[in-house]
Amino acid sequence: MAKTSSVEKNNHRRELVAQHAAKRQRLKDVANDTKRPAEERFAARLKLAEMPRNGSKVRIRNRCELTGRARGYYRKLKLCRNQLRELASQGLVPGMTKSSW
Repeated sequence: MAKTSSVEKNNHRRELVAQHAAKRQRLKDVANDTKRPAEERFAARLKLAEMPRNGSKVRIRNRCELTGRARGYYRKLKLCRNQLRELASQGLVPGMTKSSW
């Protein structure tokens, strides 16, 4: 089980990303538009740099829904490898069986 503070910190980041997504995208569009004057693009970059870092989407860490574990995460199932194995052994994941040879 991951520390509760780590999970909560990640949840707070998700909220900030949702809150600042539109403004961040507008500033990025202005900053990357080569048809605009350099001063305007530079000003957009400065405003982008002033925004909170945790408002950026790349700061979000994928975590297991059940345990909060950050490593060994399967995106499709939103589970870590340990919990996937547990659930598969109990027969709770449809179509997944324990292999033996």
